[in-house]
Amino acid sequence: MEEVHWADVIAEDLLKRGRKHRIATGITPSGHIHVGNLREMLTADAVRRALIDKGGEAELIYIADTFDPLRKRYPFLPEEYERYVGMPLSEIPDPEGCHDNYAEHFLEPFLESLEILEIPVIVKMADEMYKKGEYEEVIRISLQRRDEIAKIIEEVTGRKLEEDWFPFMPLCEECGRINSAKVTGFDDKWIYYRCQCGHEGKASYRGGGKLTWRVDWAARWKILGITCEPFGKDHAAAGGSYDTGKRLAKEIFGIDPPYPIPYEWINLKGVGAMSSSKGIVIPVREFIEVLPPEIVRYIIIRVKPKKHIDFDPANLLELVDEFEEGLRKKDRAVELSMVGNVEYSDVPFRHLVVVGQIAKWDLEKVLEILKRTGYEIDERVRRDVERRLKYAKNWLEKFAPDKIKFEIAESVNPSIFDEKEREFLSKFAEKLREDMKPEEIHNLVYDVAKEVGIKPAKGFQAIYKAILGKNYGPRAGYFIKMLGIDWVKKRFIDVCS
Repeated sequence: MEEVHWADVIAEDLLKRGRKHRIATGITPSGHIHVGNLREMLTADAVRRALIDKGGEAELIYIADTFDPLRKRYPFLPEEYERYVGMPLSEIPDPEGCHDNYAEHFLEPFLESLEILEIPVIVKMADEMYKKGEYEEVIRISLQRRDEIAKIIEEVTGRKLEEDWFPFMPLCEECGRINSAKVTGFDDKWIYYRCQCGHEGKASYRGGGKLTWRVDWAARWKILGITCEPFGKDHAAAGGSYDTGKRLAKEIFGIDPPYPIPYEWINLKGVGAMSSSKGIVIPVREFIEVLPPEIVRYIIIRVKPKKHIDFDPANLLELVDEFEEGLRKKDRAVELSMVGNVEYSDVPFRHLVVVGQIAKWDLEKVLEILKRTGYEIDERVRRDVERRLKYAKNWLEKFAPDKIKFEIAESVNPSIFDEKEREFLSKFAEKLREDMKPEEIHNLVYDVAKEVGIKPAKGFQAIYKAILGKNYGPRAGYFIKMLGIDWVKKRFIDVCS
């Protein structure tokens, strides 16, 4: 019996709690939003889809933490950005000058990516939420119940807070930093503070600062009515943010905490966990240009959230094969990954990688080769091939290992072949027929190698040397059929003459 998909299991659990759900996700746009960050979004979306499939109602809320401070000058920022450290991302200029502020610069390509991946989100900008007064009530509650909040944090984390600690970070009107001032008091109208820069002032309940992280997280659950949230394993650790948030939700804000979905990191092969601050990233916007959106979704949705994903963009063909096989078997992970009205033909992606190179990415030539190798070309196949061919080209150019790349040699020097190789190529050309199927051509290599008295590996190498000028290449039967029997026969005869 096939195992129930993890998203369906979570959806069933959520439906026991109620029919309507709001699933939250949140990412700080401090740098390029990368494929690792995408795990949170796609985990949430898989659950959303599963809930709707089961008759529930669900929507995704994406909270962009635009009011968070710039924590340091990251390697990709110019030196002058040292002076912006500590300021909210929404109040810092765009490093490239193409957006209104720093946060928007990194958010826009990510939000465009979500549209392409068909992840529908209600976007909430944290700075706007604070400035519009959406946090006003919870800020008042948090300040008034400071001692209770401090006690909960100390009990959960086991660390002692400073005597003058407050759950609020004022935005200094003098230096513009949001992490360097301390609350000294508050009344109904203002929050009073003293900043490390020496300034003493008063902050508004609307946009004059923000709650500290652990309190902010629980507060937004209350403000937005969140019932479910995926989050990284660091927040799920004992004594971590979620443990604190659960108690703050119940004891301070009077709500049930959302259903938790902790997830593991995506590791970039040979490098480690992706991190914007360390510059270890493949930006989402860049990645969805090299793979179809349904494959990008599948990379994450196929794996249970609590399992880490080792990600190697250079070695994706097996995973794409798995997706295509799942498509035929109506696999649930594939179903949850599909986008729009995409219709697949039976032309494999790895086939397009080879055919595309032979045809130099010309669509009509690609279709001609496919027809020659046994595919029926109708409008559906044409549409599918045209769509996926551009991804095959982009993936090959951006990430594919050199062993997959090839170029047909214009001519080959006959002197690179020994006598046995020339004999093999001559006999192979003689026996090669137009009506042969790719598998028959592949098997012919073994037959001719045996007849000539060489190992099959040497025969395959002779074929690749004659066509590509190197010792390896795509699977020989299909490759020869794609190139055209007449062309291959002529090339082998030329080499042997």
